[in-house]
Amino acid sequence: MKDVRIVDTADVADDAKIGPGSSIWHLAQVREGASLGANCVVGRGAYIGTGVSLGDNCKVQNYALVYEPAKLADGVFIGPAVVLTNDHRPRAVNPDGTVKSADDWHAVGVTIDEGAAIGARAVCVAPITIGAWAMIAAGAVVTKDVPAHALMVGVPARQVGWVSRAGNPLVEEDGVFLDPNTGQEFAVIEGQLTQLAAKGE
Repeated sequence: MKDVRIVDTADVADDAKIGPGSSIWHLAQVREGASLGANCVVGRGAYIGTGVSLGDNCKVQNYALVYEPAKLADGVFIGPAVVLTNDHRPRAVNPDGTVKSADDWHAVGVTIDEGAAIGARAVCVAPITIGAWAMIAAGAVVTKDVPAHALMVGVPARQVGWVSRAGNPLVEEDGVFLDPNTGQEFAVIEGQLTQLAAKGE
């Protein structure tokens, strides 16, 4: 694998696909059939489940758990100790007391769109989709789909605002949302944040 760094203590399945420029750090595990794009980073002790896919330029920080069948688009940030679940009704045993096998449940996944960021120790409860460039605060528990650019906090997570692509919280002025750092203006149209044309364009 070209320009790939996998440290000796990492456990990477033979059939996992690791894109050029990616790094897999100490005690991380990348399971069978997983696919990582170019320039990804998988931190110490992180887990990438069977068949999970990551786009280019993703960062999965230390001890995060990304369970199958999660799908991460380009530029997704997964903070330390984040958990992406895959069982909506978890049980160790069936109703008759027998131990559950792989055939006794159906894995559901978390889908995260381009550029979204999940803060440290947040939990995303599948099945949900987190929209592009959304930001999930540290420690939040996300149980419902998240719109693009939404800022989510709390347990359960609730939307408290909007963020720009740079992650800056937007300030509302007369129905227009402003990025105070860049001057970009946005409006919420049918529940979706839309960037407005710059003045004079």
